[in-house]
Amino acid sequence: MSLTLYAHPFSSYCQKVLVALWENDTPFAYRHMEEPGVGDDLAKLWPIAKFPVLVDEGRAIAETSIIIEHLDLQHPGKVRFLPDDPATALEVRLLDRFFDQYVMNAASGVVGEALRKTPDRLQEATENAARALDVAYGWLEKRLDGREWAAGDDFSLADCAAAPSLFYGDWVNQISDAYPQLRAYRTRLLARPSFARAVEEGRKYRSYFPLGAPDRD
Repeated sequence: MSLTLYAHPFSSYCQKVLVALWENDTPFAYRHMEEPGVGDDLAKLWPIAKFPVLVDEGRAIAETSIIIEHLDLQHPGKVRFLPDDPATALEVRLLDRFFDQYVMNAASGVVGEALRKTPDRLQEATENAARALDVAYGWLEKRLDGREWAAGDDFSLADCAAAPSLFYGDWVNQISDAYPQLRAYRTRLLARPSFARAVEEGRKYRSYFPLGAPDRD
């Protein structure tokens, strides 16, 4: 098998890549990060030692957006993650970066503080995350107007990023009724078979979530 993914099923960024792989039924070998020796093998391939990493015929590809663009170029399927139209492709890339930087990273800040041995700034981190996520939710509510998926009618790289970002973002700061389009979009993502599979495969690791995983998903 030419493709190998180093990943963990509860990681948001791993789920982003898994969604892309499962959307097109792309065959790959799964190296689970909790298996013995996998972390050492990953560090040899990518000295930054962050996952996910995709290995394609011996070549290590890091960073989720790059991995998905690589799949789109080298292992294309029925779902194209970047459209051919340059202007639409820019919109996809913008939203991909927005979900990673302003939703997932905002949620990750409070999670990281909660995981510290002495989380003395947890309240401050929680308040900061709530403010940042509400700003992001408000922007997305307007941007999603009239769209089924993040960048329009077609599922794309932006939706691969959106699914885990909004899934975990909502756990940190629940998307309120003030953002009906965003809530509906999150529901559509949860119903998408590729992301539904990611959620189910990560379910048994929910005890890892330091703020307490809610029962609503």
